Amino acid sequence: MAAAAPPLRIAVLDDYQGIADTVDWSPIPRPVDLLAIREHLPPGDELIARLADREVLVAMRERTPIDADLLSRLPALRLLVTTGPVNAAIDVAAAHRLGITVCGTGGIIAPTVELTWALIHALQRHLIDADAALRAGRWQQSVGADLAGATLALVGLGRIGRRVAAVGHAYGMRVTAWSPHLTPERAAEAQAELLDRRSLFQTADVVSLHLVLSESTRGLIGRDDLAAMKSSAILINTSRGGLIDEAALIDALRTGRIRGAGLDVYHQEPLPAGHPLTALGNTVLTPHLGYVTDNCMNVFYRDIVDDIVGYCAGTPRRLVKP
Repeated sequence: MAAAAPPLRIAVLDDYQGIADTVDWSPIPRPVDLLAIREHLPPGDELIARLADREVLVAMRERTPIDADLLSRLPALRLLVTTGPVNAAIDVAAAHRLGITVCGTGGIIAPTVELTWALIHALQRHLIDADAALRAGRWQQSVGADLAGATLALVGLGRIGRRVAAVGHAYGMRVTAWSPHLTPERAAEAQAELLDRRSLFQTADVVSLHLVLSESTRGLIGRDDLAAMKSSAILINTSRGGLIDEAALIDALRTGRIRGAGLDVYHQEPLPAGHPLTALGNTVLTPHLGYVTDNCMNVFYRDIVDDIVGYCAGTPRRLVKP
């Protein structure tokens, strides 16, 4: 009689909502020993101790930096799965050097587009303040700002930016765009008016960021851009916190240089308690919810399980290369 297969020890990082325990892991051909970590653990001794015997590690987007030092201290690790097709927080080259297979998953972009517009509406119509005022017995404390006829300025016009542009057109907005490598042809495909950088910020009523974070885009939006904006304008970021000079943004919000900001992403995540952004009354802040919907999480976990099945069969799927 063949010996029973040893349990496959899987860890899922940053499982804040407890989804991993509800997933059907049965397609995996080995018994599963699941460790779902619901709190955020930064890289360090405690995280390493929790993961020491894990053969498979699942990273929830870019919550936890997984660098060469961390990987080198996890000798049992053989498969690293990231949600989404790529993950800038993982040193994929180091993983490959250590013999660790890295796989990704599919994903959907509609939830991020929808959240972008939720933040825009919340700021334009003062929804958070109006809700609090009504609960406190006060009626009609604010005057909203129209979207029809306003200018939506998109920094980045990729897959998400183009969909945000389409909604802007539906509202009757003027849509403008700029990014370091945006061409007139790509802008025309989205029916967006290509502007130079300064003109884009000067004429915008709503600025929304939709760029990939890289060394060339880190800190791209700085004091000069914020200073060029109208004092009545708002800034939205559902992309990556590192795109903005955070100190410059906080200063612009404190001084009323811009009217407000809707942020789903931050330089440090989770956002620390007492962070200066949380003390500002002209912000709407969400905890990186851009991808957190039923449909998107279903895609993530469907592909996570499939990636692990492929690993067990010796035919890894959705490989992520350095």
